[in-house]
Amino acid sequence: MNFANFFPSRTISLYMAKMFVIRTFAILGALVLILQALDLLSESGKILAVAGNGDTEVWRYIGMRTPQIIETFLPFSVLLGTILTLSQLNQNSEVIAMKAGGLSAHQVLAPLMVAGLVVAAISFTFNERVVARATATLTQWKKVDYGPLPIDRGDRTNVWVRDGDHLIEVESIKGRGDAAQLTGITVNERKNQSLVSIITGSTGRRDGNGWRIENAQRFDVASGNLTKLGSVVVANGVRPDQFTLSTVDADGLSFTALAEAIDDLKLAGRPTQALEGSLWHKFSGPLSAVLMPLLGAVAAFGLARSGKLFVRAVIGMALGFLYFVADNFAIAMGNLGAYPPIIAAWGPFWLFLAIGEAVLLRTEE
Repeated sequence: MNFANFFPSRTISLYMAKMFVIRTFAILGALVLILQALDLLSESGKILAVAGNGDTEVWRYIGMRTPQIIETFLPFSVLLGTILTLSQLNQNSEVIAMKAGGLSAHQVLAPLMVAGLVVAAISFTFNERVVARATATLTQWKKVDYGPLPIDRGDRTNVWVRDGDHLIEVESIKGRGDAAQLTGITVNERKNQSLVSIITGSTGRRDGNGWRIENAQRFDVASGNLTKLGSVVVANGVRPDQFTLSTVDADGLSFTALAEAIDDLKLAGRPTQALEGSLWHKFSGPLSAVLMPLLGAVAAFGLARSGKLFVRAVIGMALGFLYFVADNFAIAMGNLGAYPPIIAAWGPFWLFLAIGEAVLLRTEE
């Protein structure tokens, strides 16, 4: 069968896609207005409490918060838009007319799923270009309680870096590159995952391929002896950027930037499993727009005059919301390391794709 023949006629396909898109974005617009107003009620007082802040800062907050709301509630809007579209088509007996014309359930849903794919592409692009930047800036602004944003000079505190089997802890680091200055250095020297000795130093600076620490002393775990070393070079091969890597906020980075950050963290010996799950969720999250027509399809089939259309719509809505619960649960478990990153990001999508297909086949007639 020709792929083009899988869809209804061009007129019907455009009619259904238009209904779906208009309802989806109308619901999204209403949700954004309501939720932004509620959010502003709680945050505007904090913003205006800072000396010098006024209407400009309030609008600045709205400009950064609105993309986050859109990202969060676009999948919900797609779900509700799907259910409203299919319920109306069912109520008007248009689904019955299409099935009487020889169309299968999948052919009836095909225009909505293609429109959902377009919405998913728009969502992914919007998240990459707008949401990530807005989230990163807003997070930093909240950290300073909506005051002036400080200039990031690369200063970090409580940094851990792995050097082979050894673990290096630095209380603080100032500056970047070869000009970086370390304070409060502790090198935990290990062999076969067992602690052998501990080297401590007051300050450190870049020296060749390693780091020269001053006022160093070594504590031998086996003997309990403490030896003063004076000035000694440690951590050969550890780059300055491994110390200056800050905590990575996956929501504040685009897919490419997050992938690069994960590579850097791996080189620094830091765990990246949770970030890898968030990385792949940047694809699976927007693709939920393709899944929603399938989960909401229960509202399309069955006789509207049977009085069960509302019940079918509720079932479709419940399936959609259950997917979002499962998706958030999987990401949380991935952050804890209980789920592998791929399972955390893609598991709920494929699971509910199978559930949607099963429900569709069960309720079609």
